[in-house]
Amino acid sequence: MTALVELPPADPGTPPHRHSGPVYGYVTEGAVVFELEGEPERVIPAGGTFSEPGGDVIHYQAGNALADGWSRFVVVMLHAPGAPMLALVDEAELAERRHLRAPRPARG
Repeated sequence: MTALVELPPADPGTPPHRHSGPVYGYVTEGAVVFELEGEPERVIPAGGTFSEPGGDVIHYQAGNALADGWSRFVVVMLHAPGAPMLALVDEAELAERRHLRAPRPARG
């Protein structure tokens, strides 16, 4: 599946989730805050790319890093036959896997 994701200013994006297969993205406009389980949060500017392996890894963030402008990215998602493209992660699992999340940056 290929989609254009459009995020209004300061939109946090989809809540923590995972994909059954790999995901590849390209930021076409703005800047996206991206965070996968085990990796530090990072900001990907327009022209930048991201990927995730799918499977058990939690995708914490793909939100708009801009407070005053839109961000957009194109994403290609592959998924296992019969599996959902995206599955939200509940609070209990987030708490259970908290130790796998990279330290959060200090907000000033």
